[in-house]
Amino acid sequence: MSEDNKKYPRVGIGVMIQNEKGEMLLGLRQNSHGAGEWSFPGGHQDFGERIFETAKREVKEEVGLEVDEFELISVADEMRYIKTDGKHYLNIGVKGTYKGGEPKVMEPDKCKEWKWVSLDNLPDNLFEGTELVINNFKKGTIYNS
Repeated sequence: MSEDNKKYPRVGIGVMIQNEKGEMLLGLRQNSHGAGEWSFPGGHQDFGERIFETAKREVKEEVGLEVDEFELISVADEMRYIKTDGKHYLNIGVKGTYKGGEPKVMEPDKCKEWKWVSLDNLPDNLFEGTELVINNFKKGTIYNS
């Protein structure tokens, strides 16, 4: 394969936001890989953008919330969509501090709804990147191959 045709992983940032009850904010994806699956707010890291800048921007764009005081909680290889969509992501999970407010569907073409979900009552159809972040968070591990 020539250098011009070589594929590279992309960087995706997922943001775990927990409310005062410890519930996590999840959105139902649509019109993209992982459609019909629940995921954290997040998205692609832009060139020249730092991880926490991406997290803050994506949460504001997707949910309309101000979140800050980020910490790194997970790094994982998202591989589930290689065969179906030709996509491999380096998924970076961060946890942000929720300051209040109601989540809004800011990008209805990408997300059908947002809801708060207990860590003990997660939907079965989790987006792979979100599932990997939750697993690492539960284990207290940053990376698990």
